Amino acid sequence: MASEKILAGKKQIVDEIIDNLKNSESVLIFQYQGLTVEDLKNLRRELKNVDADVKIYKNTLLKRATDELKINLDDFLAGPNAICFGKTLLEPIKIISEYAKTHDKLNVRVGIISGSVADLATINEYATIPSREGLLTMLAGGMMQYVKDLAISLNLYIEQKEGKE
Repeated sequence: MASEKILAGKKQIVDEIIDNLKNSESVLIFQYQGLTVEDLKNLRRELKNVDADVKIYKNTLLKRATDELKINLDDFLAGPNAICFGKTLLEPIKIISEYAKTHDKLNVRVGIISGSVADLATINEYATIPSREGLLTMLAGGMMQYVKDLAISLNLYIEQKEGKE
């Protein structure tokens, strides 16, 4: 039988996982087996810049936490997994997806986006969305086109009026 101290430690870890799951906008579970320590260190550094964190927990503790939150991840909790908790929605997904393209040992398995389980296809869709800055640039460019068209129209109208007088 496990001692009370060990059980309390495990309960504390499960509570930490639950807390992280509740406070994260995006959560990715991925296999990291085969990555070097340096690769994992670089990935963590990149994710830290966007307020995301990579943790490695025992699958049994992760299962207890997800069961308590009524999230079914049983099919994905086999083998060594790392879990990324992101405070923002897109940036962690984009970073891990880009990293997976250059490191074939990193395999994204499943995600939790805004509290809902997301499969690999959904995660890949999110990874293709431009960043916030990119979207704002596209919006500004689209708005500038209307202003430019209005300026050209007004200029042509003025030239037409000047020609008649």
